[in-house]
Amino acid sequence: MPEPVRRGIGLRWMASAALLVSMAALLPLGFILWAAMAAGWPTALALVMRPRVAELLANTAALVACTVPLCGLLAVALAWLTERSALPFARAWSALIVAPLAVPAFVQGYAWITLFPAMHGLAATVLVSVIAYVPFLYLPVAATLRRLDPALEDVAASLGQAPWRVFRRIVLPQLRMALCGGGLLIGLHLLAEYGLFVLIRFDTFTTAIIDQYRSTYNGPAASMLAGVLAACCVGLLGVDAAMRGRRRFARLGSGAARTAPRVALGRLHIPALLLCGVLVAISLGVPVATLGRWLARAGAGVWRFDDITSAFGQTFYLAVAGGLAAIIAAAPMAWLSVRAPGPLQRTVEGCNYVSGALPGVVIALALVSITVGLPIYQSAITVVFAYVLLFLPRAMLSLRASIAQVPVELEHAAGSLGRSPARVLWAITARLAAPGASSGAALVALGIMTELPATQMLAPNGTYTLATAFWAYSSEIDYASAAPYALIMILMSIPLTWLLYIHSHYLAGR
Repeated sequence: MPEPVRRGIGLRWMASAALLVSMAALLPLGFILWAAMAAGWPTALALVMRPRVAELLANTAALVACTVPLCGLLAVALAWLTERSALPFARAWSALIVAPLAVPAFVQGYAWITLFPAMHGLAATVLVSVIAYVPFLYLPVAATLRRLDPALEDVAASLGQAPWRVFRRIVLPQLRMALCGGGLLIGLHLLAEYGLFVLIRFDTFTTAIIDQYRSTYNGPAASMLAGVLAACCVGLLGVDAAMRGRRRFARLGSGAARTAPRVALGRLHIPALLLCGVLVAISLGVPVATLGRWLARAGAGVWRFDDITSAFGQTFYLAVAGGLAAIIAAAPMAWLSVRAPGPLQRTVEGCNYVSGALPGVVIALALVSITVGLPIYQSAITVVFAYVLLFLPRAMLSLRASIAQVPVELEHAAGSLGRSPARVLWAITARLAAPGASSGAALVALGIMTELPATQMLAPNGTYTLATAFWAYSSEIDYASAAPYALIMILMSIPLTWLLYIHSHYLAGR
């Protein structure tokens, strides 16, 4: 069979699978529209136009507008220091910068709020959010910076370009894919985060939606808030699509066999060390010191080993199942995003991000409405499905970046030798993109371990995860009893964080 025909068959299968997943990802949005129709459009419009909605929109917009650029600036500066400068112990600093990924965002909030109980408001929320989420941008930026061909910079320098102009005109444009992907991921996190903002006492759409449901169970009001939150997600997707463009990021061959020379820091030596040291101290030192203080104060009686063992086992099972399911679901759309870009593809791709921007409680209520009366109601299947909807963007962005690094010419060559589209996908694309798949699964697992509302509402009776146990104790201001669960969540997250760190170095061929 000619290669174009085979490619057409493979494209149709991938498009069909991607469309099916995208339709499933729209279920929560369909639930919001159904709730609006049930309430009546005049009532829905009145609920959206309330002053409270404008206040929440301003809070959310300010949070995203402050946090994402700060994370971007920090990520680029730290990546350049650890990958391109003569910073002492650069590899150790790199690992320490990534390490806060092992600390859930609401554990960061728990650590800061127990040290500074009066801490609240936009500035405090931005501070803790940047600390919690900057590794999501540092990892892809550092990996991309590490593998860039230094010959391009040498040519620009030989033409008389100053170092700053070389960085701005040659290096920075090649970091665009990493910055857009990481920035979008952080933005979606900020739209859906709940625990951190409750602890810091900063109102966003997510906290307002859950408060609305839990206090008065006012479905229409909360659903309309969720609709505005979904519109914010669409806005983020539009910005990402405009900035990403349609440039090619893969090349045939290995490029330069040498690494870029390290730049001496000179008078910036001390400020660079201070930047890295202060960030590590506040992102790792504060939570570790806080947990140590509470554990030492509580003594051995706080370790309820039967409960802790049960929570650990159930958390591990759900994290593994959800991570694998999310990668499988994201693969078709990630492949189409890179191999067949276009307006229709980007529209369908955007559907996969909408559910990721919604709080877990909205997705949980949508699935409760759909599955009630079915055998899968309050089963592990429904919980894993909710995790896939929640964390599909994490898997999608990781896979998309890895597939973009696989030259399409290799797929064409394998197809021209008579291999079927499925064999080409498995033998070429899947194997070369496997590091991205593993990092995506790790990112999903990290999210599952800290998910609260969806787990509480959808899990079968008796489900007891580390996150739900931690939240139950911290909600009662029993910080000592919550500390062991926070510590175990961190210990469970360390191998996944290490996997992400190793993957970033694997991508650069180190």
